[in-house]
Amino acid sequence: MRDKIRTERQKQIEKAAFDLLEEYGYEGISMLKIAKRAKASNETLYRWYGDKKGLFQSLVQNNAKEISRLLFSDVDSSRPLYEMLDVLGPTLLTLLTGPRAIALNRAAAGDPTGDLGRALAKSGRDTIMPLIEKVFERADITNDTPIGEPTNFADIYVRLLVGDLQIRRATGAIPQLSKSAILQRAKEASSLILRFMEDAEDTNFN
Repeated sequence: MRDKIRTERQKQIEKAAFDLLEEYGYEGISMLKIAKRAKASNETLYRWYGDKKGLFQSLVQNNAKEISRLLFSDVDSSRPLYEMLDVLGPTLLTLLTGPRAIALNRAAAGDPTGDLGRALAKSGRDTIMPLIEKVFERADITNDTPIGEPTNFADIYVRLLVGDLQIRRATGAIPQLSKSAILQRAKEASSLILRFMEDAEDTNFN
């Protein structure tokens, strides 16, 4: 019961931190301000997270886990690759350009030590990319011949899908993407990676 209560309190604290981050930016908030918004004690925050940077590193890690959970909850690995990408692409792009991901990127940009930026990059790469690679590992575009280089294909796919959209969102250059824009971008990325893989396979056979 105690663990359950702590988990719920942490969710409340982290929601308060995200809300304040969107309102004031990383430099504009403090542990005390987060504690007040979450109706928690300042001592509790320091005991659980160490300091503000520790709290935001926890946000980064938990956000990556939540993205992974949402990303693959509807992906059926027994389906053809293009069908998996039809589900994976829009979900991934929505999450990576959504309010929480953008708030964390802005926080990382506001951290002069670079620690949050490194944590953000590491968490995304270590938590999310291996799962995307597994999609390409299990896929075969000819229905009977396993493809090669799943790591490279996964990396190219993410670059095609996301490109500079996340950084442009973080800098305020573009607004939050509409559902139709996300679907179109995901469709284009899927078409391009499938064509690239087919060309790579033809080259290997020739």
